[in-house]
Formats: sequence, C-alpha cells, structure tokens
Amino acid sequence: SYLTFMCPSFLEEFFFAGLKRGESSDFRCAHGMSEDRELEKIKEQMLRRMMKPPDMGPWTDGSVVELDGRSFDGALGKVQKPVLVDFWADWCGPCKMIKPVFEALAKDFSGRAYFAKVNVDENQVLARRYGVLSIPNFVLFMKGRPVDRIVGAVGRPRFEAVLNKHIAKI
Repeated sequence: SYLTFMCPSFLEEFFFAGLKRGESSDFRCAHGMSEDRELEKIKEQMLRRMMKPPDMGPWTDGSVVELDGRSFDGALGKVQKPVLVDFWADWCGPCKMIKPVFEALAKDFSGRAYFAKVNVDENQVLARRYGVLSIPNFVLFMKGRPVDRIVGAVGRPRFEAVLNKHIAKI
C-alpha cells in the first residue's frame, strides 16, 4: 500500500527526499516531521531557490524599456549585459527621428544587450546625474556603470560600433 502522511508537504517530500512506496519514515514535528526531515526540506527549498533564474527586473530581449528615477538603479544593477539608455523628451525632433533606429537596434541586438529610455523632462535628477546636457543622449552602462556615450541623432553604424565594442568585452 502507498504511504500517506498527514503533512501538507507530502508530495514535496515524496519527490525531493526520495521516499519510495513501502518505506517507513520517522515523521515528527508540528506536521509530524522529524528534525532531520525538516532540515532536508529546508535544504531542498534553498537549493530550488538558488537554481531559479535571477529576477531580471523589467528587461525583455528585443524591446525598449521605459525607466524612471524609482526603477533606474535597480534595473541596471541586475544585469550583466550592456544597457543602452536613450535620454529623450517628447518635444525633441531629433529624438523622434532616432526612435525607430533605436527600436530596431533593440531587436537586432536581442540577447546581447538591453535597451531603455528615460524621459528627461520627467526624470531631471537622472539626466543631471549622468551629465545629459543635450538630447538625444545615449549612455551605455555595464554592470550599472556608465562606460560610453553617444550624443545626437547619429547613424546606426555608430551605435553598432559602440555596442559591439562593449559586447566583445563580456
């Protein structure tokens, strides 16, 4: 006959502790679990947590993520890939012109780099922190630190050169 326990974590215990049909168990505690079993359960939970992929924040490959003062530091600190951030404004003509190029780069560099944008009118503190005096202004970050900058509505080859240079260092 199958073993049955009056413990809510029976299935978890069954699969992770390797219990087999017909084995006896020394189950004691609040749920009838022994101290050894409880420690094993804790170890298994910790192992599962460690094996989960890390929380990557708002990042998705191939898209441009909108960041603000609340999300900026946390988002950039969570990734190992380069992050190219477009500092822009609604009223900026060159910003509007370069937007399709930036979005195409996000798709083309999917899996190798992340792309974000920051509205300088709504996030003036961030713009000041990174020395954004004119827009469009693109700052490349590695591990949360600025490593390169492109100012103005430049051609796609300039973006590709900067991105490829830093991707090669990974």
